[in-house]
Amino acid sequence: MPACPTCGQDNPEIARFCLACGAALGVDLAKPQEERRFVSVMFVDLVGFTARAERLDPEEVRAILTPYHDTVRREIESFGGVVEKFVGDAVMSVFGAPTAYGDDAERAVRAALAVRDSVRELNEGDERLDLQIRIAVNTGEALVSLGARPSFGESMVAGDVVNTASRLQQAAPVNGILVGEETYASTRAAIRYEATPPVEAKGKATVVQAWVATGALFAAGERTISGAPLVGRGRELGVLQGIWERVADERTPHLVTIFGEAGVGKTRLGVEFGRVVKELGGRTVRGRSLPYRDSSAYGAFAAQLKQLCHIFESDPIEVAVQKLRDSVTKLLGPSESEGVAGDLAILLGLDREGTIADREALFFSVSRFIEAVAGDRPTMLVFEDVHWADRSLLDLIELLAARLRDLPILLLALARPELLDARPGWGGGLPAYSALPLEQLKESEARELATHLLGLAENHDHAERAALLAETGEGNPLFIEQLVATLAETSPGDESQLPTTIRGIVAARLDALPPAERAVLLDAAVGGKVFWRGALERMTEDSDGLSELLGALERRDLIRRQAVSAIEGEQQFQFKHVLIRDVAYDLLPRARRREQHVHVARFLEDATSEIGEAAAALARHWRDAGEPERAVDHLVTAAEEAERGWAKEQAVSLYREALELLPEDASERRSELRRRLAIARQALFHVLDARLLGRGAEE
Repeated sequence: MPACPTCGQDNPEIARFCLACGAALGVDLAKPQEERRFVSVMFVDLVGFTARAERLDPEEVRAILTPYHDTVRREIESFGGVVEKFVGDAVMSVFGAPTAYGDDAERAVRAALAVRDSVRELNEGDERLDLQIRIAVNTGEALVSLGARPSFGESMVAGDVVNTASRLQQAAPVNGILVGEETYASTRAAIRYEATPPVEAKGKATVVQAWVATGALFAAGERTISGAPLVGRGRELGVLQGIWERVADERTPHLVTIFGEAGVGKTRLGVEFGRVVKELGGRTVRGRSLPYRDSSAYGAFAAQLKQLCHIFESDPIEVAVQKLRDSVTKLLGPSESEGVAGDLAILLGLDREGTIADREALFFSVSRFIEAVAGDRPTMLVFEDVHWADRSLLDLIELLAARLRDLPILLLALARPELLDARPGWGGGLPAYSALPLEQLKESEARELATHLLGLAENHDHAERAALLAETGEGNPLFIEQLVATLAETSPGDESQLPTTIRGIVAARLDALPPAERAVLLDAAVGGKVFWRGALERMTEDSDGLSELLGALERRDLIRRQAVSAIEGEQQFQFKHVLIRDVAYDLLPRARRREQHVHVARFLEDATSEIGEAAAALARHWRDAGEPERAVDHLVTAAEEAERGWAKEQAVSLYREALELLPEDASERRSELRRRLAIARQALFHVLDARLLGRGAEE
């Protein structure tokens, strides 16, 4: 019987997970998997507790620390964070590892705000307590051990981001939250901040910029709508308007799901469509499924129900119950209202003692209420982020779509494609269902959006800048907005760093993949935006399932197999977006990158004639594999070919790169390369002169 490496429990041979602690079996814990990730680290520490503890009995110390630790852990984990360690009265936690969610910096700051408020409530609930805390959040790149077991004291993250977070915590105001520069930049649209002097942190060469977080600008899970005009969604808006007109005129209930990746504009399209519905005499009621924090199974519908009944979160329970009963009675009449209102009160959590006989009875009450609502006025119920919804809510949406008849009601669901992973049959068999995929903006549309966001005149230089931003953002409106914002705040020449927001969204998508698919995608990223199956086969010990894994990644629209391959007999693939490739590559530790670059270089040496593009590619792979001398040979070969083909500018670039890779003590070869570089530069000047003369003759 295999023993669990975590807790020592004996398990049956067929067990994949420990029956006692749930740890994965058959995993080599001696070699924890490591990745480079952008994470947010949070430190919480009690102020002055060490001195206070000296005067207390050990049992009194534990009586104070236990509820404090429980409270802090609960709030951190409710936002998706991981408590890495408790050190006395200090708590360190990580957001973005081992799983990224795309908004990890915001989660970390919201968790810090929740910890601050919860500790205050602890003090108010127990007169013996007078806990004062300091909190800090810092965001940056770290080396993450994905197999680390924090409960066993194993460290999960390492890097300067941790040290800086610790220093910020020491400088934080009492009962305050201090954040670093990257955290502030990533969250200032969602969190309210106050300026504070830079922190002179021990061990840091320069001062650390910092801000004090005071509160959230809006509720968790909400979206801020861009002030830019809606670009490139006219066709989709027209389709939605056509469906609504049929719903309203023919009283035909309809379920529509808008599918799209994060940042592509699902919420914005839903808002614009809501305005159309209002103009046409209908009403829109919104509800959102939250990715974190405690929420009821029917959270999104509960939010819609409260809006329809004019119930506020601040209402006392008695007031909320009365509002519910009054609204139901007005819509259904006194004879039917009592039973329906009672069931809806349980769904809203207003009646904590009542029970419902079965789910069918609850769904019937919901259906009767919605029938009355739609009968009063054409209505659209918007369910946002249903890819995070509980199974019960998904069942309810489909049931309403299947059972409602002869009513002017539209159910609009907004979801990422992963909804179909959890619910492959979503919408199947319904009498009126439409799926509307929301793709990236076309090149011209993306350029139009970038130009508007830049706020620049359409001169040549500005048009080029807009085109570059549109290409880098690859048609994703949110990405383009983030790139423009980053551009406005970075120094010229320092624009290559991908904004943390974009990196987090893409990383979250990769983390949602099954482990085998994700591993293949990360290895494929080493090859570049274009890669070949043959190179992947050299990177993996088991290539039997490679076809299935590549097919799965292609179905998810992360990669695409190309009809024509540059290498005869080899399957050639391309990442759908270079951003996916770049984020996947950045996740690999440097040692792993070097190892895989060797495999790609050897594959290219065996499969190509090492000329043209292959020579330049070989040079870069050997360079990134940590073998500069082999890279220099291929760079020189590529440069010579560029010279023969009158690609003089490329030749200069290649010779310069080769010279930079040569060690200083290789004096003879460095002299030879300098000579070649000088000749290539001279030839380039002649080419430029010839072009200028040609233009003059034309004029």
